[in-house]
Amino acid sequence: MSDQFKALIINQEGESFTREIKSIDKSFLKHGDVTVKVDYSCLNYKDALILKNGAKLVKEFPHIPGIDFSGTVVESTNDKFKKDDEVILTGWRVGEIYYGGFSQYAKVSGDFLVKKPKNLSSKQSMIMGTAGLTALLCCFAIKAREELLLGEKVNDVLVTGASGGVGSIAVMILSKFGYDVTAVTGKKSNEDYLKSIGAKTVVNKEDFDKDPRPLDKGLWDGVVDTVGGKILANTLAQTRDNGIVAACGNASDYKLNTTVMPFIIRGVKLWGVNSVTASIKRREFVWSEVSNVIDFDKLEKSIKIIGLNELTDIYSKMLKGETSGRYLVDVNK
Repeated sequence: MSDQFKALIINQEGESFTREIKSIDKSFLKHGDVTVKVDYSCLNYKDALILKNGAKLVKEFPHIPGIDFSGTVVESTNDKFKKDDEVILTGWRVGEIYYGGFSQYAKVSGDFLVKKPKNLSSKQSMIMGTAGLTALLCCFAIKAREELLLGEKVNDVLVTGASGGVGSIAVMILSKFGYDVTAVTGKKSNEDYLKSIGAKTVVNKEDFDKDPRPLDKGLWDGVVDTVGGKILANTLAQTRDNGIVAACGNASDYKLNTTVMPFIIRGVKLWGVNSVTASIKRREFVWSEVSNVIDFDKLEKSIKIIGLNELTDIYSKMLKGETSGRYLVDVNK
């Protein structure tokens, strides 16, 4: 590997918080047993929070953020991985308590890595990233109604926060499963795009962002909720008998004001999804399914490729809700 390489370093000294592209060497990388030459990372909402001020997630400074990356193994003392293996990393608190992917090289525990499927490129794996993995886990949770719980066929599904990274990918996957997808968004301008990736109907989030009834008319066999709060409470009240609501986000609110009625009257299941510590076995399964459920030609229309030096400008726009689609980070750009 190169003696010197670029990384985005965040640091905090007193009240001063800095973000700088620096040239470092491999002795700077202090975690793990597998060193990876990074091809791509991506910008997630959690990354944006960390880039702002560490978000109380980073415990030691200086630090390399970036919760996702893909690339090729260059050095390994882990029996599971050897030089030239192509790998994917998402979650496991990499980029938070361990150095992350906003760097041309990363060193992590081999227990955190998944071998990249042959039919997926390094770029495509980061077009997915944590957002894609989370969407996959949510969508397969809904599919479990048919396959694991031996329930009735899923027909009508709802995706909240459909303009975001998780939501938009979930729309595509659920459509590929053959379901009728209703997408909820506050961005009218994204209606045509959401329909192009599989949404049958697009509705305004204001229809859901209101005080919920204990039970409402049953409309959905399954829901992927990425926002929480009143919107999640309303989707629970509108879910049909034995439906599944997969919840993975709290961008609207982390509080949930609901009743037991959907659960004990209709048998609704609230399925929490945390992709950060999902097992390697589950990761390997869902990553192997990506080529079957994702149309990258369509998805790439919402992808913007940026370099490390552009992260410091984009993250603040993301936190203000001024971005849409996915930001792919080419660390060698």
